[in-house]
Amino acid sequence: MLPTLHKIIIIGPAHPLRGGGITTFNERLARQFKNEGHQTSIFSFSLQYPNFLFPGKSQFTNEQAPKDIDIHTRINSINPLNWIGVGKEIKQINPDIIIVRYWIPLMAPCLGTILRIVKKNKHTKIICIADNIIPHEKRIGDKIFTRYFIKPIDAFITMSEQVFKDLRLFTKNKKALLVPHPLYDNFGDKITKKEAREYLGINIEEKIILFFGFIRKYKGLDILLDAMKQIQNSKIKNQNIKLLIAGEFYDDRKLYDNQIEKLGIKENLILHTDFIPDNEVKNYLCAADALIQPYRNATQSGVTPLAYHFEIPMIVTNVGGLPDMVLNNKVGLVAEATATSIAEKILEYFTMDQNYFHKNLIEEKKKISWSKMVESILELANSK
Repeated sequence: MLPTLHKIIIIGPAHPLRGGGITTFNERLARQFKNEGHQTSIFSFSLQYPNFLFPGKSQFTNEQAPKDIDIHTRINSINPLNWIGVGKEIKQINPDIIIVRYWIPLMAPCLGTILRIVKKNKHTKIICIADNIIPHEKRIGDKIFTRYFIKPIDAFITMSEQVFKDLRLFTKNKKALLVPHPLYDNFGDKITKKEAREYLGINIEEKIILFFGFIRKYKGLDILLDAMKQIQNSKIKNQNIKLLIAGEFYDDRKLYDNQIEKLGIKENLILHTDFIPDNEVKNYLCAADALIQPYRNATQSGVTPLAYHFEIPMIVTNVGGLPDMVLNNKVGLVAEATATSIAEKILEYFTMDQNYFHKNLIEEKKKISWSKMVESILELANSK
């Protein structure tokens, strides 16, 4: 049995990496463990991706490092000698629990090797929070890498039913819990729509649908652009619906620019396609009438907890774990992953009582907490 208070190491991206949701999650989770009395630190990457594999403009943020979290920038994802050194360092620290993030098989050789070395101390329990087991964008070697990673793990947490099912394709017997993605409550308090729109220069009379986050193929922005054309051509006139796209391109931007030009919908778009720093996030969420996730495929999404925190209704596609988090006709609407269905749901949304969605969001968000995530991790770590 492990002690009541634990020495905990989280392995995964953290400041100064711009890891998006995973970085934010790791830092918020570390803060929760610390608030509950546990000695907690993060071992992050000195090199996460070689530059030629990184799709964005920069892997690093200019924001200040969090002063209340102990972050060790150690891991080089492509240097086996580094993996051995980091494994020995963590083994010597002898943590009670390691929480390791798994989101892409590319990291499996690095993380799997480090964990095998730590495991030799015959003390540390290793819990994986699996964002994905089968990646959105598949590559040769994914299954071999994932099997290598899974072997030293003692137990798993998944945040969607889809990832839980994917996990069982690789391991039938290891313990696993399905725990909802906690709310991102570290981006500041909700502000008024008027304040947010004044900051962004958006007219208060416009109906704003927000696409937020890194722009990648599986997120279906191209489908959404086609849907915006259908809305533009709709028999329902004077909708005044605009799409706010906020996030950095991780795909070839030219493909989207060409599509926008071909469709003739530029006047219906508001483009903020640079990386959105943490202190700007609330402005985009609070400016929106609804958040839209037109994904082709998905496990869970870190954007959904953001919408819950800022109490913004959602329109999502019926893929992966999205409908599990966004209850249809309660906190938002669920569309099929087609332009026609998405356009219909956007138009339907603006005919509905938005106060009804807001009331339900306030109630549902009470069920999702960081303390529940910590409780679940400790439950797995203490199980035999």
